[in-house]
Amino acid sequence: MSSSATTGKMSGNTPRITVVGAGVAGLATAVTLAERGGRVTVHERADSLGGEAASWLAGGMLAPFCEAETADPAIIAPGLAAIDWWGDRVPGVSRGGTLVVAAGRDAGEIRRFARRIDGAEPVDASGIARLEPDLAERFRQGLHVAAEAHLDPREALRALAERLRSFGGTIRLSSTVDPAAVDGDVVIDCRGIADDDPALRSVRGEMLILRTDELLLSRPVRLLHPRIPIYVVPRADGHFMVGATMVESDAPGGVTLRSAVDLMNAAYALHPAFAEAEIIEIKAGLRPAFPDNLPRVTRNGRIVSVNGLYRHGFLLAPDCAARAAALTLEHHEEIAA
Repeated sequence: MSSSATTGKMSGNTPRITVVGAGVAGLATAVTLAERGGRVTVHERADSLGGEAASWLAGGMLAPFCEAETADPAIIAPGLAAIDWWGDRVPGVSRGGTLVVAAGRDAGEIRRFARRIDGAEPVDASGIARLEPDLAERFRQGLHVAAEAHLDPREALRALAERLRSFGGTIRLSSTVDPAAVDGDVVIDCRGIADDDPALRSVRGEMLILRTDELLLSRPVRLLHPRIPIYVVPRADGHFMVGATMVESDAPGGVTLRSAVDLMNAAYALHPAFAEAEIIEIKAGLRPAFPDNLPRVTRNGRIVSVNGLYRHGFLLAPDCAARAAALTLEHHEEIAA
């Protein structure tokens, strides 16, 4: 999973690069290629940035150690590198780590979680209170994973779009194109679940955005529960993202009643202030995943495919972008030769 991509710039004639899809994979790849001298055009079928992308609904946690609790440990190294990549390119990357807590009756979940991850420091009730004063006296034990970070996905996507334009790149909204037919010396296919790759499957996720002035958190908090572990991610102006369910389903509809109740109950279990929070948004999205839940970056002629980022879009997009850039450079050099 570690990237072996060259960081060199394009040489010779500047290649025309077409990226299909303006989710986090598409924009991260477009920016990486533009930074290396490519002439990049992005086509997005939605009429607004993030309009149909699963990354628009993401939590924005850059949490490789916590994610590796249920994922392949191969995500850790590129995930840690991603924190610096995002910090160098978008504003508002917070490096306060992740706090993991559990109710007293679920204390065994903390011990189980700690055995399955690296980088976690045990904290007692006083340690939790120092990290998050508004959670004082609510939890007796937890874990602090200090090396992790988080960002606001929507602000990050907007910042990537602006950075791409600053390098001369173009984004065309309401533009549906076929990667096999669209113009470009190299085409980067980042369509996500819209790709017709038979190995892909959909993993449905549901989320809430709540707003309250009665609670202040400085970092993502994961509440462990045997049935539905959830995370709460602070955003600006008293907003909190609460997520997320994971259902093996390609059903495109809205959030189900069961999922909404589970998420709301879990938020209330973290802190009663959420009982009076305003529901700003409640949505569901489909994440593209391969059988091993790891992304794939492949090349077939002039088409480079980046897909299968599962629930690790912001965490692994920079590494996938670097790998896609390496394949693009390889194709460019073959043509030049």
